[in-house]
Amino acid sequence: MPGQVWAVNSLGGFMYSRQLSNVLRMAVQPLVKFRQFCDVRDASQQGRKKGDIFTWDVFSDVASAGDELVETNTMPETNYTIVQGTLTITEAGNSIPYSGKLDNLSKFPVLELIQKVLKNDTVKTLDILAWKQFNSTLIKAAPTGTGTIGTGTSSVTLTTNGTSTVTNSIAFAKEHAKSLVDQMKERNIPAYLGDDYYALAWPSTLRNLKNNLETIHQYSDTGFKLIMNGEIGRYENVRYVEQTNIAKGTGTDGVTTTAWTNSQSDWIFFFGNDTVAEAIAVPEEMRGKIPTDYGRSKGVAWYYLGGFGIVHATQAVASNARIVKWDSAA
Repeated sequence: MPGQVWAVNSLGGFMYSRQLSNVLRMAVQPLVKFRQFCDVRDASQQGRKKGDIFTWDVFSDVASAGDELVETNTMPETNYTIVQGTLTITEAGNSIPYSGKLDNLSKFPVLELIQKVLKNDTVKTLDILAWKQFNSTLIKAAPTGTGTIGTGTSSVTLTTNGTSTVTNSIAFAKEHAKSLVDQMKERNIPAYLGDDYYALAWPSTLRNLKNNLETIHQYSDTGFKLIMNGEIGRYENVRYVEQTNIAKGTGTDGVTTTAWTNSQSDWIFFFGNDTVAEAIAVPEEMRGKIPTDYGRSKGVAWYYLGGFGIVHATQAVASNARIVKWDSAA
C-alpha cells in the first residue's frame, strides 16, 4: 500500500538526518481559479437523504414580447417555459497513510505536512471538476479564416453546437478580444460583475494579448482593484485571470492533453453570470484515520461530497449559454 514510511528515504526517511535544515519547503501550488466562478448551491438539505441528483430551474424569456395596446383590444397573453438543469452529487477525496514509526522519529510534524500536501491536491481536484463543466459549453469561438483554418487577425466566428469546426492557427490578440466581447454583448450574455465579463487562460496563452496592451497600459491608470484569484487586468469589459491548475491542449479530463495544431494559442474561457452550479452536500474537509494495529498505522484524507453542473446545458437552447470557449478543432 502506498504511504509514508520511515524505511524508505523518499517516503519519510529524509525527514531526519544530520544537520537537516529547519526550514520547511513545499512545492508551490496555485489557488482555485475555475471553482471561484461557480455558483454555490447548498445541497445539504436537498442532496442528503434524498438521492444523488441535484436540480434547478431555468426560466426562459416570455414567448411573445409586449407591445403597444389598442384601446378596444384585450390585453395580450403569453407564457414562458421552464427547463430543469441537473447534476449528480458524487464523492471526491484522497488520502495518505503513514506509519507510527515515521511520526515518532521524524524531525518535522508529519501530520502538518500531509495536511498541506492534501490541501494542494484538493484545490487541483475541485478545480478540474469545475473546469469539466465549463468545457461542456455549447458556444465555441475561433478566428475567421479560409475553409477550416482560422488565421483571421481581427474577427471571431462562433459555433453553437458544442463543436469547433476551425483549426485555430493564430495567437489570441486584442482584435480577437474586441470581436468576441462584441458578440457576447449582442447575444445578451449578462455581465459577471458590473459591466464586465471574465476570461480564464494560461499565462502564455495571454502573452500576445498582454504584449499588445503594453503601450495602452503605459499611458493609463486602470484605477481598478483586482479581486479574483489570479486576476491580471481588464480590457474591453473583460477581466483576465491566469490559471495553471488545468493542463493546456485538447484533452477533456484536465490532465492528459494534446497541444493544438501549430501551438499558436490555447483555450480561453470567456463568461458572464450564471455559469456553473456547485451543489455541496458535505464541504471539503480533512479526516483523520482511526489508528489501527495498536497505533502503528495512521492516515489523513480529504473528503468532499458534492458536484458541478453547467447551468445552461444542452437541454437549454444555445442562445442562453453564458460561456464562450476560444477553441480549436485540432
